[in-house]
Amino acid sequence: MNQNTKFNAAILIIGNEILSGRTQDTNTSTIAQWLNSIGVKVNEVRVIPDIENTIVESVNHLRKVNSYVFTTGGIGPTHDDITALSISKAFSLEYEIHKEAFKILESYYKVGEFNEGRQKMVWMPRNANLILNPTSGAPGFNVENVFCLPGVPSILKSMLGGLKSRIVGGDPILSHTISLKTVESEIAKSLTKVQDDNKDVEIGSYPFFQAGKLGVSIVIRSEDQLKIDKCSSEILEFVNQKKIEVVVR
Repeated sequence: MNQNTKFNAAILIIGNEILSGRTQDTNTSTIAQWLNSIGVKVNEVRVIPDIENTIVESVNHLRKVNSYVFTTGGIGPTHDDITALSISKAFSLEYEIHKEAFKILESYYKVGEFNEGRQKMVWMPRNANLILNPTSGAPGFNVENVFCLPGVPSILKSMLGGLKSRIVGGDPILSHTISLKTVESEIAKSLTKVQDDNKDVEIGSYPFFQAGKLGVSIVIRSEDQLKIDKCSSEILEFVNQKKIEVVVR
């Protein structure tokens, strides 16, 4: 794939629970697949702890070298939810109650349930744009090209659709997978030639283990279906010559 894709993004996963292994990250895959579908290429993924300086430094670097930055985690009601405050500091903005977010959550909760902890979720950078939450009420927000989403996978996924009008992308990034009953060393030379002949297409080789046997999945990615088809034909040509079995996964 052309590395100069016009629209690109970084994903910043924030949370000690991810780094400790206690919680498994699935948000990266969800965000990346959604971005690919709207023509935004993910350039980098980082997982960082709930440390203010680390968040500020990471955001300030990533937002300068990417079209968009997506953060997940750290916007809940507890003491270690410090993403909103950190984003305020990254942009040198006041950290304050967002009046619209306050109204949303005040209406969402029953009388007496909108307590001090939940009110923490309406503190955001001044003039942040809300990202509405159809699942649990508490909104995310964006400042310029930085979009801050919750860490709970089902909630995050439900909020992505509302962002489409704010994200400018290119052609969707397409992919095609060819799975083979072989090992990487057997196809390395031939696959390298296909990649060298098609430098503007991304070709990845990924071993797998299925039904007690080794295999390799070749993933071809591009914004142009014709280029994918061309690479696929070249790969299948050497696969047939080597009499390698194509498997369905």
